[in-house]
Amino acid sequence: MGHLVDSIIKLSAKHRLMVISLVMLGLLGGLLAIKNIPLDAIPDLSDTQVIVYAKWDRPPQQIEDQVTYPVVTALLGIPHAKDIRAFSDYGFSYIYVIFDEGTDIYWARSRVLEYLSRVNASLPSDVKIELGPDATGVGWVYEYALIDPTGKHSLQELTSFQNWHLKYALQSVSGVSEVATIGGMTKQ
Repeated sequence: MGHLVDSIIKLSAKHRLMVISLVMLGLLGGLLAIKNIPLDAIPDLSDTQVIVYAKWDRPPQQIEDQVTYPVVTALLGIPHAKDIRAFSDYGFSYIYVIFDEGTDIYWARSRVLEYLSRVNASLPSDVKIELGPDATGVGWVYEYALIDPTGKHSLQELTSFQNWHLKYALQSVSGVSEVATIGGMTKQ
């Protein structure tokens, strides 16, 4: 082994220009690779999932029987769906449809909408069903707080500004899929 290392050192010393050229070529290749390889700062390892949100002002058992169960059974035949989970509570129901790895999120969302259209007619008329955002929890990037250090604006005014102006301005930015308001006071 020692003889092989000595041979490599002697060969490298004898052909310095070739060694320097190979090192420079390797360095250039590394720089090009760093520049061109797509890399996520936080890779999204979560499954492709579509969230169905149903709102109905009824107790959990009634929501479970008349909304959650019919929606879940209607969604059971979706291609590439590997799991469907549901949660019913006072006034709302969440149904999570989890798809096989590699399933395109927009294809999955369109299939869920297609299957929901089949069950809508059998649900109570005042049930409101919508899909959750097309983003994952990993995409939660930025949090901010509206604060009025002057004290001239109430929490209700700040919340109204958030919900009617700032939210829409932020949603118009490329790459922003949802702006969620948390807290504040809403006008009654």
